[in-house]
Amino acid sequence: MTDMSVLDQVEQSLRIPVLEGLQAQGDLIVIPVPGPIDPPGARWVRVPPEGVELLRGGAGGNTHMLVAEPGTCRWTPHRADWQDLGVFTASAEVYLLHPEHGALGCAPGTYVVRRQREHERGGSRLVAD
Repeated sequence: MTDMSVLDQVEQSLRIPVLEGLQAQGDLIVIPVPGPIDPPGARWVRVPPEGVELLRGGAGGNTHMLVAEPGTCRWTPHRADWQDLGVFTASAEVYLLHPEHGALGCAPGTYVVRRQREHERGGSRLVAD
């Protein structure tokens, strides 16, 4: 063993692709919607610098986080559908981070965040990672 951390060998700067379309990260799917939406009864909060927890993983406890520069993104955990986790609207690039799945970049816009489903014989089930 050496006293070198594993992360010392990894490049500390990286580029995260920023996309405008549909994206998936483990058990989450991020769906762009045309134009801003304001669900009835929604309580919007500004995404703080430390981020917002979208979903904590069932098995390992790894968390999907939404992070953004201050003042550029708002989030509501409003659930219009049983699969929905919420909606976010961003005026600048935002990022979804997960320790196992890496990072996704979302272009400015409005997105619905949902749990993914897998179809199987006799129905479907939620994806759990």
